[in-house]
Amino acid sequence: MFESRFEYLLRLGDNALILSQRLSEWCGHAPAIEEDIAVANIALDLIGQAKLWLELAGNIENQQRSADDLAFLRDVLDFRNLLLVERPNFDYGHTMVRQFLFDSYHKLLLNSLSFSKNENISAIATKAHKEVSYHLERSSETVISLGDGTEESNKRVQEALDNLWPYVGEMFLDDKIDITNFELGYGPLPSSLESTYLLEISEILKKAFLETPKNKFVHTGGKSGHMHTEDLGYILAQMQYLQRSYPEASW
Repeated sequence: MFESRFEYLLRLGDNALILSQRLSEWCGHAPAIEEDIAVANIALDLIGQAKLWLELAGNIENQQRSADDLAFLRDVLDFRNLLLVERPNFDYGHTMVRQFLFDSYHKLLLNSLSFSKNENISAIATKAHKEVSYHLERSSETVISLGDGTEESNKRVQEALDNLWPYVGEMFLDDKIDITNFELGYGPLPSSLESTYLLEISEILKKAFLETPKNKFVHTGGKSGHMHTEDLGYILAQMQYLQRSYPEASW
């Protein structure tokens, strides 16, 4: 039971941590100053959420590992994030489609977690839900603007949606960790969020003149840690470089 709770919290923390790293790659490189600032702020929100989830995971583990230890001293196969959040940025439209697909799921998940029987989970989720509501509002508006923009922008975001769609299904697959935590009253079964998710994103995609992909193939292995893409290795190599090079350094 302890391991299931620990793994569950790692998933929540790692999703926020890895996506924040991806978004931070746009700092100083976004297509407009306003976009640069907005994406950086969303990345900061996610880093803050990751810190809270990983601190709670470390407390449950009771092995004197801090949030920093869990972020910087684990290897690729120890991470439990969804494959979706580690996908490369490619262009800005691709980044915003990925953000929209995750934000839609994230908001539903946090709303459910805010009613968790665990007071710590409920408190973190309630705080994060307010932030993610803004994230979703912004990513939705951007996807609509790009989809309903030029022929070129519509083409690019549709290609991004088609490319990312096989990574969406992993968010809604139930496994032993999910079932155990659902039975404890900690969080929902991922599968219970799927129908609402599909309904809500379809509304946005229609406004953006985008077609929901019909591809039913699902990439899996991220949340279990069994099969991450090589992209996560590159993220961690950059993110963990300083800590690995100068262990226990302080300033």
